[in-house]
Amino acid sequence: MFVSSLAAAAQSQSRVPNFVLITCDDMGYADIEPYRAEVNYTPNLARMAREGLKFTSWYSAPVCSPSRAALMTGCYPKRVGLSFGSWHAVLMPGDWHGLNPSEITVAEILKDRGYVTGCIGKWHLGDEAEYQPERRGFDEVFIHGGGGIGQVYPGSCGDAPRNTYFNPAILHNGTFERTQGYCTDVFFAQALRWIATRKDRAEPFYAHIATNAPHAPLQVRPEDEARYAGKVPDAATAKYFGMVANIDDNVGRLLDQLDAWGLRERTLIVFMNDNGGTGGVKVFNAGMRGQKGS
Repeated sequence: MFVSSLAAAAQSQSRVPNFVLITCDDMGYADIEPYRAEVNYTPNLARMAREGLKFTSWYSAPVCSPSRAALMTGCYPKRVGLSFGSWHAVLMPGDWHGLNPSEITVAEILKDRGYVTGCIGKWHLGDEAEYQPERRGFDEVFIHGGGGIGQVYPGSCGDAPRNTYFNPAILHNGTFERTQGYCTDVFFAQALRWIATRKDRAEPFYAHIATNAPHAPLQVRPEDEARYAGKVPDAATAKYFGMVANIDDNVGRLLDQLDAWGLRERTLIVFMNDNGGTGGVKVFNAGMRGQKGS
């Protein structure tokens, strides 16, 4: 799934554009308004679709690490050392514990062209030191570990112990920080703080914002879950849609702040998902047979 928004003036200006790439986790194709969502209301993503371009044909690996490896390099996941997940290397000889260190990332390419780069949210391309974003082209790093907040695996891969979607411990430029608030709100707030330090600089920026939501477990703000209470088949679906609605709210805050800073005219903003939607949630699937993992 892929929605992009670009102010027309950015194409005509001689100054190179900034890039903001928003990647959410385990959201299905039809879970937002621009792609025929039947119940949930995502006005800010609908605004992006109206003002920009909407892509309707999209191919991706069916799970997190491989799809992110392909996004980061432009290559097939197996070719860059990730056939299933960063933790899968212990079971699949020949796989790396993260993105193959010899590969070149989009962040490295942009840095070579004068960009300042930031990785905020989910990384999932290796938790060991040699795989961390600061070694793959990113200047600002604000991430959780593992494949999701609270996920831990045997060995060296995993998130901070007992982390949850509320007040998560986040690795910020090599040091863990205890944050305050819901994870998606925390990530977008950090992205805006970082962009604020760049908005008046001559160098363009690339902000990679990767939410953990709406990946399971379905931990959601009560007020967001309440938006769908009684409107969907069960509590799990209300939680899931509440997480999606919270993402949409944060996208709106981002768009409004870029407008206020005068950055929209020279910023390409892309919204996408990593792979198919969360299993076990009763949502409209746009006639498609499968979901994440299939």
